[in-house]
Parts: sequence; C-alpha cells; structure tokens
Amino acid sequence: MFTPALLADAATLLAELRVEKLRLATAESCTGGLIAALLTEIPAASDVLERGFVVYSNAAKVEMLGVPQHLLDEFSAVSRETAIAMAEGALRHSRADVAVAVTGVAGPGSDEVGHPIGLVHLAAVYGSLAPLHQECRFDPATRAGVRLATAAAAVALVHQAIAPRY
Repeated sequence: MFTPALLADAATLLAELRVEKLRLATAESCTGGLIAALLTEIPAASDVLERGFVVYSNAAKVEMLGVPQHLLDEFSAVSRETAIAMAEGALRHSRADVAVAVTGVAGPGSDEVGHPIGLVHLAAVYGSLAPLHQECRFDPATRAGVRLATAAAAVALVHQAIAPRY
C-alpha cells in the first residue's frame, strides 16, 4: 500500500523524533488512521508514536480531542480552525510532544457543506511554538489517492514542525 519513498520518509521522521526524544500523536479524520498505520510499518515506531486518535465524526472530535463545537458550527469540520484545534487537542489528551491532525474530503462525493473532494487541512503543533497549517487540494482521482497524499503531507508537516525555526 505504501510506496518505498513514503516508507523512507516515515522512517526518517521517526529517526528524527527519536534523536530529539520527542513523541508524536496523530489526530485523523479523512485518513481514518492511515498516518498511524504508515508509521507503524516502521520497526520500533512504538518508542516514538505515542498514540493515534481516529476522529471521523464531529462528535468524536469534540469528545476525544475537545474541539469546541462552535468551531465546527462556524467553520465546519474541514477547516484550518478545526485542524489546529484537533492537533492542539491531541497534545492535551496525550503524553506526546508533537501532534499532527488532518481533516478533509476524500470522496467519493463532496461533504455536507459542499467542500470539494481532495480538500484537506493539516495542522501540526510542537510545544509552545505557533501551530503550522497547510491547506491541500489533492487530485481527487481516487479516495485512496487522497488519503495517501494526505499521509505523505502529514509526515512532511511534522518534519517542518520539529525543524529549528529561526
């Protein structure tokens, strides 16, 4: 399922986290646990991957991560605001040092508010640093393709989050 290049990127990320003695949490909506699955393909991921939250429904986002209902009502589940709140909630509800969150539309149709297939918001938070956000518009050729592209973007965003910021 995962390409050799994506597995190599995941292995590099885990090695970087290990060197920095950082633990990672994932908060996944549209990927349904695919990011955690990718990371656990790498041997010894357990010393770095602290936990993963699969929060597919809005209720799960609120209950498991503490995403404020008013954010979902005002901005929708597929938004910058929700992605950041998910990442921050994953940090608060875990023992991780860094968290990544993804929320989007994998298809086969648009979501209930009309967001297009392939629209994904990602966020990463690391300690007290400002959250990172990325909006992606992936080619909606297949649901699996959107989910895999999102997992790859999440790995890259965590790399960026833990890199020194000057």
